[in-house]
Amino acid sequence: MSRRQKQSNRKLQSFRRTRRVGRIMMTPTMLFFALMTIYPLIFMVFYSFTDFRLLSRSYSFVAFSNYVELLRNEYFRSSVWISVVFTVISVATELVLGLACALYVNSLRSKTVQGILRILLLVPYLLPTVTVAVSWRMMLSANFGIINKWFSFWGIPVYNWLSDIKTAFGTLIAVEIWQNTPFVFLVLYVALQAIPEEQFEAIAVFGARPLDYFLLVLLPNLRPSILFCLLIRSIDCIRIFDKVNLLTGGGPANSTTTISQFVYHYGIRNLRFGYGCAACMVLIFAVLVITHIYLCRRERLRIQQGETQQNA
Repeated sequence: MSRRQKQSNRKLQSFRRTRRVGRIMMTPTMLFFALMTIYPLIFMVFYSFTDFRLLSRSYSFVAFSNYVELLRNEYFRSSVWISVVFTVISVATELVLGLACALYVNSLRSKTVQGILRILLLVPYLLPTVTVAVSWRMMLSANFGIINKWFSFWGIPVYNWLSDIKTAFGTLIAVEIWQNTPFVFLVLYVALQAIPEEQFEAIAVFGARPLDYFLLVLLPNLRPSILFCLLIRSIDCIRIFDKVNLLTGGGPANSTTTISQFVYHYGIRNLRFGYGCAACMVLIFAVLVITHIYLCRRERLRIQQGETQQNA
């Protein structure tokens, strides 16, 4: 056996050994994942076709009766619509504000000022959701909230923001945007930092306008990061629960009842776990649709970038 063949065999053995060790190291994680994720999912799918109740500890198969009841339930249809509207408005606004903040901070020449602004902008996102919800509920209180106190100082009538059907939904969206816009800012800011300066210099030779910089350089480079933000924030918004439950509890008059809040009210609290599991399956289906759209769009973007590089 030649020396080259011996070296090749050693590399092959080393590769196999590394792969074997990797599989052994991943086994506990995969088992934990299967126990904590796959089993509950199977449990939920199974009980969504039953009338399982916690108190009786018994169930019988009802086929698609739970799903039919969901489609006939006016409150469930309303919760789906509220979740969709909440997601669209929140994600779109967060994307615009996050992009604007990223462009502004990135345009500053002083690194010290950039660092200070980055810290200040990230503070809302670093706070726990419970802390944010409780703090905003106190500030928006009609009796002792600082916002209404400030309005009273300027002669503006006191308003009950979270208990009025006209303002509760908008207030909830505003709090969501305030907390999660920094996430979009951070992702897009990092993407801006990675854009090569040569691209700006190349387009400057042709006398490009500010809009040309955005359309021809910034937008193509930021597109993958924008799609990533859309995916993460859409999934978070479509399944939001804790902030809604703490601020409005789904009220007033179910005006802020999202799908997760509906599951809690009409499934868990009423001990109708089969009905609640069916509603959860609808929520999972919505998340899968969003993820599928993102993956298809990302694959199309990857193909377009490959074709562009080949043409170049």
